[in-house]
Amino acid sequence: MAVRGIRGATTTDEDSEAAIVDATTELLAQLARENALRAGDIAAVWFTTTPDLTAEFPAAAARRFGWGDVPLLCGHEMAVPVSNPRSLPRCIRVLLLVNTDRPSSAMRFMIIVMRHDATPAQVAAVVSQVELHGCRTHLSDGDERTVIGVIGTNPFALRELFIEAPGVAEVVPITKPFKLSNREFRARDTRIRVGAHEVGGDRPWIVAGPCSVDGEELYLETCRKVRAAGAHALRGGVFKPRTSPYSFQGLRGDGINILREAKRETGLPLVCEVLETADIGTLADIVDVLQIGARNMQNFPLLSEVGRLRKPVLLKRGMSATIEEWLLSAEYILSQGNYEVILCERGIRTFETYTRNTLDLNAVPLIKELSHLPVIVDPSHGTGRRSLVTSMALAGIAAGAHGLMVEVHAQPEVALSDGAQSLTPQAFAHLVEQVDAVAAALSRTVGVA
Repeated sequence: MAVRGIRGATTTDEDSEAAIVDATTELLAQLARENALRAGDIAAVWFTTTPDLTAEFPAAAARRFGWGDVPLLCGHEMAVPVSNPRSLPRCIRVLLLVNTDRPSSAMRFMIIVMRHDATPAQVAAVVSQVELHGCRTHLSDGDERTVIGVIGTNPFALRELFIEAPGVAEVVPITKPFKLSNREFRARDTRIRVGAHEVGGDRPWIVAGPCSVDGEELYLETCRKVRAAGAHALRGGVFKPRTSPYSFQGLRGDGINILREAKRETGLPLVCEVLETADIGTLADIVDVLQIGARNMQNFPLLSEVGRLRKPVLLKRGMSATIEEWLLSAEYILSQGNYEVILCERGIRTFETYTRNTLDLNAVPLIKELSHLPVIVDPSHGTGRRSLVTSMALAGIAAGAHGLMVEVHAQPEVALSDGAQSLTPQAFAHLVEQVDAVAAALSRTVGVA
């Protein structure tokens, strides 16, 4: 076992005891959470503050945090003039010395945080130097700063090269296995334009339609009715992965022609599942969002291929997937340069048999805490029962979901797939009204685009 160092930094709004303790506590909690640290892992902690913080020792926060037996040390940093571009006001820095078996080389991703006043030329110079050393870069442009993600074999070994580079504020490793989807890489929420709607904002995005395109007349009738009720996008599969090889597998080419007509009639964007890489080109020409279904969540060649497109991808959670596995699947898409990924919680398999799946609404606020990607809920697959869809849809919105994917069919009793979990158009119209009411109660924007 070796002793490794973990750095962190934060700032406060004012020089007060409460501000210093609160900021330090939040920083320590994040470092402990991100690195899975326990109090027994901590060998020592060294705090420093800029000279403009004197109201309290940051170590007081560590004592309250439960690190009572850990050696702590506080100190003031050099009084660097504010004219220096590296000078940060009211800044608290911490160096954790931890006992761990994990080698430094295990950290394969870091972020270079540029100063708020860094010029485009300085950002470009850092990117160029990173790539000259054989690493790949991913840029996240925020309102206040630019973050450069660096991927490669032990990129943190390059830290000293960049920590003093013009325009750089700090260099930080990301220890979680998911990197580009991590909120550390991008602090603000990702918003994705689909038709007239921006997915990831306050106004819930509602996708509706039959599970599969099972006939032109019924599909078009359903699409017209969900459009009138307030849907923002249409769903409908033409390639269907079914548990049984004897079940309806989709209309394939004929279904694509029906999708094209539905889009023409309603003016709504299309969300459609792609099953294999060979079908991507066919669907990409007509659909607006490519869906990766639960069974394909870990189809890594397919994920990488849609990652090479510049088209939104809706990634459903696998029926037995953990949150981490789900986010790592998103990484396959993001790492290829496609940052327009929408996550969809559609229920996981548990011991319960009264419902088709168990809709894991814990996932919604947790994803929003861990990641910047938008997350929506599919209460149809999450329950498998029409009588439960509305309640769980509203619960998803209350939990903070950015939208819903709901199965609707003009005649559910004759649907060739998932009729038992499909709402009627009338029930869907009522659901949209209730979604507006819940969103309004949470001070979220309501209404149709």
